[in-house]
Amino acid sequence: MKTIRIGSGAGYSGDRIEPAVELVEKGDIGYLVFECLAERTIAIAQQAKLNDPTKGYDPLLVERMQAVLTLCKQKGVKIITNMGAANPQAAAAKVREIAGSLGLKSLKVAAVSGDDVLDVLKTGDVTISETGERASGMSNVLVSANAYLGAAPIVEALANGADVVITGRVADPSLFLAPQIFEFGWALDDWDRLGKGTVVGHLLECGGQVTGGYFAEPGKKDVADLARLGFPIAEVGEDGGAVITKVAGSGGRVTVDTCKEQLLYEVHDPKTYLTPDVTADFSALRVTEIAPDQVRVEGATGRARPETLKVSVGYVDGYMGEGQISYAGRGALARGRLALEIVKERLALTGVQTSELRFDLIGVNSIHGEVLAPVPEPTEVRVRVVGRTETLKEAVRIGNEVETLYTNGPASGGGATKSAKQVVAMLSALLPRAQATPVVAYLEV
Repeated sequence: MKTIRIGSGAGYSGDRIEPAVELVEKGDIGYLVFECLAERTIAIAQQAKLNDPTKGYDPLLVERMQAVLTLCKQKGVKIITNMGAANPQAAAAKVREIAGSLGLKSLKVAAVSGDDVLDVLKTGDVTISETGERASGMSNVLVSANAYLGAAPIVEALANGADVVITGRVADPSLFLAPQIFEFGWALDDWDRLGKGTVVGHLLECGGQVTGGYFAEPGKKDVADLARLGFPIAEVGEDGGAVITKVAGSGGRVTVDTCKEQLLYEVHDPKTYLTPDVTADFSALRVTEIAPDQVRVEGATGRARPETLKVSVGYVDGYMGEGQISYAGRGALARGRLALEIVKERLALTGVQTSELRFDLIGVNSIHGEVLAPVPEPTEVRVRVVGRTETLKEAVRIGNEVETLYTNGPASGGGATKSAKQVVAMLSALLPRAQATPVVAYLEV
């Protein structure tokens, strides 16, 4: 039975680069997938593109490609990534430029676009899922609207000989499903196989999470050599069964437990895992350790895909101002509490306009409130004041008041920081498939 090996080179935008290089050098993979696009990331990328039409792709695109492009070309490894973010065409052009600077020849780069549906939401009759209101009523604050495309345009690019496929908003598992569809010739309505392939994508999409990262808990779930965490590989058969593993000798571990935890990640209903490609069913899945760091995954099924595509909607939701300062030594907690009271009164006295405010002592009450206050009293605390405002000017004033504690607050404050920024928040919508048309363009070196 034909098999392919797919490596996960990243689980988020800022992920480590060395494990991806290790996958190409030692992993015997045919495909390297970089999943780097979170929900908020693309909205931020859209803002970058507005400021500079040649930007809007992942900030680590250049560094990643410089690290793996030559190796991948030498070993015949194809690259699939959503690092195109808001500007896949510019990302593809940058990859071609990098390939040229590395002296590579006969490299074909594909850019998948069509996920940007901002104009549709601004002018159409699309409803925001969380509020029930029309998106067109928010047109003055909308920053981005990107539909989650599926595997089909990536399959098309691979079929046309692309060595590197760069997308914008594509559903995370679809990045990994595409090479399975292409290599095994699965039909786009072979729901059971697409369901099985989607499980593989779901296991690999977060990179090191399935090899022990985010899983580790000292004394309870120990994971060796996390500083050298190896990223996962899926060896997939044409029947859709897969073995999850990693490069021999790399850090981390692949076990039934690491795989089960990742399977549960972001899954609301295991019988109905909705993607642009298929409605996957994980409920009869079997996970079996067959050797150290080798876990067989089988038994997933699938049903017809949804008639709509999810849209990730970014909008400006005011501004956030923040200030922090630390207190240490005997009486640190009392000084920290006094500092918060001073800032609270100062914000009221000076009339800072906020819609939300938080006053936290990090390490004491910033997560659990006063319910789990530490005993005995800590010898160091960090004050944090953060608020939401309608203008950047008001947001700046919050951090300024915290900073003044240096000389106008309790004794021995230090390490003050402050920031103010625009808040880009996220909502979602459902869009008929016909209103988001994928487009594949090609560049060659």
